[in-house]
Amino acid sequence: MLLNNYARSASILIEQLKKLGVEDAKVLAVLEQTPRHLFVDDVLKHKSYENTALPIGQGQTISQPFIVGKMTEILRQVGVEGSVLEIGTGSGYQTAILAQLFESVCTVERIKSLQWQAKRRMHQLDLYNVSMKHGDGWLGWSSKAPFAGIIVTAAAKSVPHSLLQQLEDGGALIVPLGEYEQVLTLFVRQGEQFIEHPLAPVKFVPLIAGDII
Repeated sequence: MLLNNYARSASILIEQLKKLGVEDAKVLAVLEQTPRHLFVDDVLKHKSYENTALPIGQGQTISQPFIVGKMTEILRQVGVEGSVLEIGTGSGYQTAILAQLFESVCTVERIKSLQWQAKRRMHQLDLYNVSMKHGDGWLGWSSKAPFAGIIVTAAAKSVPHSLLQQLEDGGALIVPLGEYEQVLTLFVRQGEQFIEHPLAPVKFVPLIAGDII
């Protein structure tokens, strides 16, 4: 439960998200009840419930609540159920939202310090349907595949082939594509075909392949 001094701010944020086009009542309810202030540094807690991305260290950010809500809503709209893979755990905020709406979440983070902080937050929130891996997000998590849904929280220049192959038939991948101009893009698997749906312009930190730290 949110503390009183945060509850009003969370309620105002939800009204903003509704006006911006997040319509899924379950997604909005989870966003309102999830304490975003736990996922940001103390000096930024006063900005926790603003609809903006915030730095979390290591050159990474906690995503704008609208983007978190919209990406989650899209997965639900296309019928994703069951296990979801998240690429880029970051602060763990998106992870926590997914964990309250899907059967299980597997999440991969290349920066060990961020992964440990996120794991601690999952325990604080009693979210135990989350599996975490320290590794290269480009590779996904093949031993846990196939996934009903995959959500990528960093921008890729092109869609990682390994992630597409880890989708179950009928599954959906949502990923920001592009370098300087990024487009949030949905891929739906139909057998060995992947139907592409460009959705909206976005701005994310880059998805880095290779070294983990």
